[in-house]
Amino acid sequence: MFRTSDIVLIAVMVAVAALTYKAKREAEEQLAAVQKIHAQIRYEEDTIDLLKADWSLLTQPSRLQKLAELYKSQLELEPVSARQIGGVGDLPVKSLDIQDILSGCQGGMADSSGGKAPSDGRDPVVTGGIAQ
Repeated sequence: MFRTSDIVLIAVMVAVAALTYKAKREAEEQLAAVQKIHAQIRYEEDTIDLLKADWSLLTQPSRLQKLAELYKSQLELEPVSARQIGGVGDLPVKSLDIQDILSGCQGGMADSSGGKAPSDGRDPVVTGGIAQ
């Protein structure tokens, strides 16, 4: 009735069908996970937009003016006069010590290198999150 080759071919077909079903199920699970992540991203973006709108409402100059007038006695705020605004020439000059001249630190930005220059000749200053 059935030859051995028929039984082997039927077993191979069943195995291939099972593998195909398994691959399809895994792909659908991955698609569902991606869709869930996209929904979370949309939710977070909507939340950020809402918070930006709230922030713009809270920082409206007319609202802040009303609050400043309402709490004037507690805040003790006064308008800025033109004499309060200064220029670069109004800043005090930093005194320069002989140690600063010898170490090469002549009023530059502070760094954690202790006045030592790196061996590769690059600037040791770290700005933001980028090390040079």
